[in-house]
Amino acid sequence: MKNVVAYVRVSTDGQLGEDRFGLQAQREQIMEYCAKNDMNILKWYSDEGESGAKYRPGFDEIVYGDVTNPPYEAVVVAKSDRVARDINIYFYYQGALLRKNIELISICEDFGQFGVFAGMLKAFTLTCAQMERENINKRTSAGRAVKSSMGGYSGGRPPFGYKAEDRRLVIVPEEAEIVRTIFRMKDDESKTYKAIVAFLNEQGKTNRSGTKFSISTVQTIYENKKVYQGFYKYGKNMDWVKGEHTPILAG
Repeated sequence: MKNVVAYVRVSTDGQLGEDRFGLQAQREQIMEYCAKNDMNILKWYSDEGESGAKYRPGFDEIVYGDVTNPPYEAVVVAKSDRVARDINIYFYYQGALLRKNIELISICEDFGQFGVFAGMLKAFTLTCAQMERENINKRTSAGRAVKSSMGGYSGGRPPFGYKAEDRRLVIVPEEAEIVRTIFRMKDDESKTYKAIVAFLNEQGKTNRSGTKFSISTVQTIYENKKVYQGFYKYGKNMDWVKGEHTPILAG
């Protein structure tokens, strides 16, 4: 009987919250497979709510931790994309396990039954998963581009003076007042960045992180003038358009 480690994962917090059966289904598939193939599951690892594009601490513990052969001869997963949709990451993990003399078994694909074509089939299957991920990213980016072309907030860190609320930019009054002060001192009084920083810090004003203002922070705010005048763009290649948010400065 072969001693193995079993691994399960759901890729987002949403799946974890609304589809607990996803994890249970993987466990049942793995247990059934191992029972049929004379495998003894010694330990379970899981990543619950970890994105496939981010770290997988549970699986990393298998690869980089104390899982060795003996006693563990294989890692069993329900499907290859539970390990990684990126083909390069998958083969990296597979190679790292093989160096520990541990096999990586994906039961849904069951590559082993195809003999000499197993490697080719595995590469093809993982390439499809990678293409699916890239297409999802393209659709997401396209959706953001369409929204931003209409002046809507499309994600990212909101500029100082605003916060993200219900997918919209909403004015933060105390920050907006600092923004107005910066532009008044710079445009109307011709003050230097150094003088503006000194004034704000003397007044006990702090930036979003709660620390004193610096020249670079004030300069970044000043260079966002178009946003504060009510315009918006997402990404370097987009044009400025009339934003949906309320301006902090007069146009």
